[in-house]
Amino acid sequence: MLTAAISFALTAGGVAVAGLRAYRRRFLSATRWLAVALIPVGLYLTGLFPVARTIGSEFAAWATKLVFDPRVWTGIVLLGVSAVLLVTTRWVGRRGAVDSAPERPAAAAPERPAVASAPPKKPAAGKRDDGLGDFTDIEEILRKRGI
Repeated sequence: MLTAAISFALTAGGVAVAGLRAYRRRFLSATRWLAVALIPVGLYLTGLFPVARTIGSEFAAWATKLVFDPRVWTGIVLLGVSAVLLVTTRWVGRRGAVDSAPERPAAAAPERPAVASAPPKKPAAGKRDDGLGDFTDIEEILRKRGI
């Protein structure tokens, strides 16, 4: 019964603040206040307050064990070592230094015929070479479309 009274009182107070914010034309803030104000009644009507109480008491029991039980400290150290190992292997794996496949012997690799490359295009007279010579096809398509 006391939980219901506190829930409805908190919601009424939040709705009042939301109304004042809306009166001052701060509608975004008013909406946030209304959203937060509806939480206590929603928790009460769904019956989640006993669940929250159970979670709180279990968390408090865990916290007291954390301070006084060496097994918990050992578990925390093991979790930390695990996290460091996972992060390190991911970092090293991105650099490509670990778990790379062994190279094949040179005799086993098939030889590819040498392909003669075309000589580089020289820029037309009056145009400067800006390093974008490979995009001439794209420029031509864009000009045809009028872009």
